[in-house]
Amino acid sequence: MYKIKLRFLFIWLLSGFSIAAYAIQEQKPFLSLSLANRIVTAAMQQCERDGFQVSVAVVDKSGVIRAQVRMDNAGAHTIESSFRKAYTSASLKLPTSKLAQIAAKDSELQGLHHMANNILLLGGGLPIKINSEVVGGIGVGGAPGTSFDEICAEAGLKSMQESK
Repeated sequence: MYKIKLRFLFIWLLSGFSIAAYAIQEQKPFLSLSLANRIVTAAMQQCERDGFQVSVAVVDKSGVIRAQVRMDNAGAHTIESSFRKAYTSASLKLPTSKLAQIAAKDSELQGLHHMANNILLLGGGLPIKINSEVVGGIGVGGAPGTSFDEICAEAGLKSMQESK
């Protein structure tokens, strides 16, 4: 009976240590679904105020879609372009407009878009950061110019600061 109690005590102590060790681990920033939805909604509302019909996508740091919308009357192609811009900015950790400028100036980097099928070097994609760590990307496609796409994407990111 003593050995059984001793084993039980040992197991109980070990489980307590593992729980404590888990609690001590630093929590990495994470792109939650509610945050992704808030970002998409804010970007969409900005484009709507500006009179643009677009698609907006938010992906996590692995490039997996967390939220995506296509506004009424947005072109079918905007679904893919918004995803690819979000994917590119999350994967390469830079705004897609900056990547497009870099590739245009450096002939060695012009093949960057061939690196992966989902890379798209057009403005409208921005990395999403929490505590300076890239946790995903937002992409907007369908406004009449990539600078307008980027304005809408910036509005999505701004919604993160407003919620704090």
